[in-house]
Amino acid sequence: MTGRHTGGCLCGAVRFSTMATPGPVVGCHCSQCRRQTGFYYAAVNVARAALSVDGTEAVRWYRSSDEAQRGFCSNCGSALFWQADGSAEISVMAGAFDAPSGLTFGHHIYCADKGDFYEISDGLPQYAVNPPSSSSPARD
Repeated sequence: MTGRHTGGCLCGAVRFSTMATPGPVVGCHCSQCRRQTGFYYAAVNVARAALSVDGTEAVRWYRSSDEAQRGFCSNCGSALFWQADGSAEISVMAGAFDAPSGLTFGHHIYCADKGDFYEISDGLPQYAVNPPSSSSPARD
């Protein structure tokens, strides 16, 4: 996935773009991500400095822990971002990218905390928590 990558929220109040190549999609199955999205959180990491966001006045941040916050559109409620304190990267919801996204799924994290109503059967690596030295979205 090279070139400019764009996306936004459901109502269009928030739009984002990056020239950086997003990392692989990571599925986070922790209880907080499931409560926020209704299933599991699928996101890619992008260098924060490489992400441009229009409509920032509609972005609201929810401090979900002492270590991270989650960004969403205050108009339509679309989950958009996950940001660990002090990190140079920001996780962007994979589903918020415009099609064709060119994104590919990489692995699953916090599988020990996954919901009891589904199975992870795509054959990709599964980690009980976060893999060592990962820059993936971490449970907060």
